[in-house]
Amino acid sequence: MMKSIRILTALLLILSLIIEGCGIYSFTGASIPAGTEDFQVNFFENQAGSRPGSTVEPGLDRDFTLALQDIILGQTNLNLVSTGGDIIYEGEITQYSVTPMTSTAKLTAAQNRLTMTINLRYTNINNEEDDFERKFSFFYDFAADKQLYDIQGAAHDEIFERITQNIFNETLAKW
Repeated sequence: MMKSIRILTALLLILSLIIEGCGIYSFTGASIPAGTEDFQVNFFENQAGSRPGSTVEPGLDRDFTLALQDIILGQTNLNLVSTGGDIIYEGEITQYSVTPMTSTAKLTAAQNRLTMTINLRYTNINNEEDDFERKFSFFYDFAADKQLYDIQGAAHDEIFERITQNIFNETLAKW
């Protein structure tokens, strides 16, 4: 009995040292910079309409801004603020376009691709070395007999998920 208590005590001591040595761990893989308590996501203005081949999609800017806020809120314990954030996400939508990807024997489109590109400026108030500006882009392929309106919900869900996850990984997960 005494021997099993000693073994159990030793195992608990080893386990507590291992857990203590790991520091703060997040199940989402987030690596929150020291001293960071809140974040701000400024409105991502849709400037895609000024680029040849791009189209203006009403509400796209609002929907993307909210999607970025949601992923950070859902995967960290940071607080969302409208001004004075410890980390700041800002930028613009620079591309939103549909292009043909494959053609049929009759030289008509068989498949189209919706592409969205975001220009992101990331600022870490507590560590300027982390600051950067970078483009993030993703696409959604769909059959040419479908209109953008028909696939827009699913397309936006997938594109937003991929772009916001890539932004999260680049800024807070450091993958």
